[in-house]
Amino acid sequence: MILCDIGNSNADFYQDGKVWTMSHKQFKEFVATEKVYYISVCEALKATLQSKNNFIDLEPFFEFDTIYQGMGIDRIAACSTIRDGMIVDAGSAITVDIMSGGMHLGGFILPGLSAYEKCYASISPRLMLPINPSVSLDALPQKTNDAISYGVIKSIIMLLEITCKDKRIFFYRW
Repeated sequence: MILCDIGNSNADFYQDGKVWTMSHKQFKEFVATEKVYYISVCEALKATLQSKNNFIDLEPFFEFDTIYQGMGIDRIAACSTIRDGMIVDAGSAITVDIMSGGMHLGGFILPGLSAYEKCYASISPRLMLPINPSVSLDALPQKTNDAISYGVIKSIIMLLEITCKDKRIFFYRW
């Protein structure tokens, strides 16, 4: 059995303790010899998935009680595994959801790190720099690359800290 999580940028697989990732282009050409149980938030791959007979969509099997409207199956699946805590899934977007006593209290969505990079690049070619998730947050930066990284990472961490309060944090991808 193969499990697959198809996101906005990649398809992540799990089988017998092994994890691997494919781009959407690679995924379109992927042929599985056994059943693949998947969740997908990617509308662009819908036709491809329907043509793959041994791929089974898990979305119809989830029952998740929330008043949140428009919640993706990736977030539903993640929240279904946690009774109490804050769930952070960092991929193309960073999603954050709060579960308390098995109830979904709500959540929010931030751009993923690559989206932040594109945003800065759209401001100025001089800001077309990679985000360093390991930037020091102990002192104010003294160069542009660190300043961008600091602003992005520190704002994400501070928002997570304020939101989580005393809840345990579960990271699904980072």
